[in-house]
Amino acid sequence: MSPFEIVRFALVGLGANKLRSALTTLGILIGVGSVILLVAVGNGSSKAIQANIDKLGTNMLTVSHSSGGFGRNRSANAAATTKDLTVADAQAMADPNTAPDVKSASPVASTTENAVYAGVSTSIPAFLGTYPSYFEASNSPVSSGTYFTNDDVTNARKVIVLGQTVVTNLFGDIDPIDKQITVNGTPFTVIGVLKAKGSTGFQDADNTAIAPLTTVQQAFTGYGSLSEVIVEAKDAASINAAQSEITAILDTRHKITNAANADFRILNQASLLTASTSTSQTFTVLLGAVAAISLLVGGIGITNIMLVTVTERTREIGIRKAIGAPRGAILGQFLVEATLLSLIGGALGVLGGFVGSHFTIVGVKPIIVPSSIALAFGVSVVIGLFFGGYPANRAASLRPIDALRYE
Repeated sequence: MSPFEIVRFALVGLGANKLRSALTTLGILIGVGSVILLVAVGNGSSKAIQANIDKLGTNMLTVSHSSGGFGRNRSANAAATTKDLTVADAQAMADPNTAPDVKSASPVASTTENAVYAGVSTSIPAFLGTYPSYFEASNSPVSSGTYFTNDDVTNARKVIVLGQTVVTNLFGDIDPIDKQITVNGTPFTVIGVLKAKGSTGFQDADNTAIAPLTTVQQAFTGYGSLSEVIVEAKDAASINAAQSEITAILDTRHKITNAANADFRILNQASLLTASTSTSQTFTVLLGAVAAISLLVGGIGITNIMLVTVTERTREIGIRKAIGAPRGAILGQFLVEATLLSLIGGALGVLGGFVGSHFTIVGVKPIIVPSSIALAFGVSVVIGLFFGGYPANRAASLRPIDALRYE
């Protein structure tokens, strides 16, 4: 019997029980589609996390104040001896002699203020005073207008760069450049608008305003401690070296002899990105494993259906063997039937995965991983061969006399 005839007999066999074949195919479809879609969700989540961190700047270090140790590691007089971060600390971090891997260090004074324009008021939870180097270090380019300059900082000029949310709340469709707003009684001239960054967790990264540090200190925060210092390393490869240099500088300036009692902490964006990527990859693998279980269940369904088919067609098998059909023809027919069910289900599952990836799932935009398509489809074919092998072998092993006597 030729391969063409084997395939034709297999198609006739599947067509004899259309509903049963369709339901069996559905099991494989769900399994393959789930693997592709859930892996895409995990990949999309990973890309979203990476994009959010990239928005903050991957060469960035954030230095902030700490109370000086925790729990048993905290000394009895730690609170009394801790020092605040100052502009002088930031200037020391930017010294090329002691910190050759640091490109810039931007002191930041942060407060929450209310802004008013033409009778419209809005609250700005992240009102920052800093240096011009902050914009590059934090990856905060402007979409219109310009930044303020070091001369603006030196002369404490009342100029300001606004985030997109603040612009929308205050100006609507009006161009804000060169317009004047009032922040708690202090007039500021808008000179720039930041590009939109979107939300980061529960925080709107665009609901911000940035002005010269001296202006903010003079009008709102005073000349005391800083909220943080944003440090930019020269490149991604230098970020760990820059962190070590900053740690050594602050240890010396703040007279820290025990790292457990340090009155500062440093957030490394590159380390955060690595940890987040690793977590997302684990999450993706777990999602894929859960989906693979449904694919396995679909394979078991093929075994079950093919066993029923062999039982129902026992007399047919006996007749065919009695008139000379070889063992290979019987084996091939039932194996091809099982494989066709898997192939059809796998192809429809791939299509379903593609369609599903066009929808946002639990706030995540799925991103298809090409290798997951090949893997899921390939596994579905192997499942057809593997789980269809036992029923096919059972059919091929029937003795003609026993098959003909079967009622």
